[in-house]
Amino acid sequence: MIEKLKNRWGLKNGWQVLVILVVFACTGFSILYLKRYLSQLVGLGQESVWWARLLFSMLVVLPLYQVVLLMYGWLFGQFTFFWNFEKRMFGKIVSWFSAK
Repeated sequence: MIEKLKNRWGLKNGWQVLVILVVFACTGFSILYLKRYLSQLVGLGQESVWWARLLFSMLVVLPLYQVVLLMYGWLFGQFTFFWNFEKRMFGKIVSWFSAK
């Protein structure tokens, strides 16, 4: 599996794959805690309507995830990989909304 990811992402060695997976894990855990804190801060809870929680996630949590991912990527020395990853992902999102 490490070799497959290394080839897919164009990395030099297995350690880079491990560091990148650690960055994704750290980002995910951080966002879980930040989302809980921020949703309480703005008054969203489990009793809130589903569309308000969804809107909050799309407008606040998703962009925050991208920023935190880049921060952890920088801290772990993989900023270039994650910057390119963000550009590819943003390009895919824009292509979904562009006219065909």
